[in-house]
Amino acid sequence: MKTILFLCTGNSCRSQMAEGLAKHYLSDTFKSYSAGIEKHGLNPYAVKAMKEIGIDITSHQSNTVDELEINDFDYVITVCGHADENCPFFPAKTLKVHKGFEDPPKLAANSKTEEEILSHYRKVRDEIHKYIIQLPDILHLSCKN
Repeated sequence: MKTILFLCTGNSCRSQMAEGLAKHYLSDTFKSYSAGIEKHGLNPYAVKAMKEIGIDITSHQSNTVDELEINDFDYVITVCGHADENCPFFPAKTLKVHKGFEDPPKLAANSKTEEEILSHYRKVRDEIHKYIIQLPDILHLSCKN
């Protein structure tokens, strides 16, 4: 089975959502992980947004790449620009792909209500969801290039 790592700056939100979605939809194709350049803890709004679509990520841990049980991935997908620019070294066989998503905490920074905050997390969650569903085709095409 192929291994995939979703990498973000703090492994608190976007990479966690991507891991949860990949485990839910693609577990027959990929063994999925997430990590950060740093670790900022699991974002509670990311947990709520995922729970709304029936995916529980409460057991996820915020990790750095060095803390993972595995360090040899078939694919590394950076989900933010900072992680893309500061991606650690991976073996030559690892295909690195960048697909940036907006940062929900930054989007929600001026929100006045919890509903308004969650709307930003839902928006990003839905964008990641759409990407994850297409991921096998995206990676297949990337491997042909």
